Amino acid sequence: MTIEKRLAELGIVLPVPRAPAFSYVPVAVQGGLAWVSGQLPWEADGGLSKGKLGADASVDQGKRAARLCVINGLSVLKAALGSLERVERIVKVVGFVASAPGFVEQPAVVDGASTLLGEVFGEAGRHARSAIGVAELPRGVPVEVEFVAAVRAG
Repeated sequence: MTIEKRLAELGIVLPVPRAPAFSYVPVAVQGGLAWVSGQLPWEADGGLSKGKLGADASVDQGKRAARLCVINGLSVLKAALGSLERVERIVKVVGFVASAPGFVEQPAVVDGASTLLGEVFGEAGRHARSAIGVAELPRGVPVEVEFVAAVRAG
């Protein structure tokens, strides 16, 4: 099954890639790796998930935000590669979680990203991962996710 068919089966429509707001590229491809810049949880309607885990966002809301980050990441990755079929495997995921004092469930939140990558890529979606609690994230979002994919030559 192709990645496009798998996304459709999961009910996922990749959004139009968002242009960077600052001086960076959404994806840098070098040496067989594609480095996807940190992605925010943009909604399909252009809205943005907001909140801080342990204060005004639940773990389930954080997981959903992490999932949205991956969907946006797949969108920019597809634009950079031309096709997600070039992805050999997801190598590394880093999730940043805006956390209130005492919140320690960052791994559970970032699992929203990891689970989706497994659903999309199967065994090739299993990856190394870091889940990091931070005081604040851009635009007041609860989660930001970046990832690295091994890619075939195009």
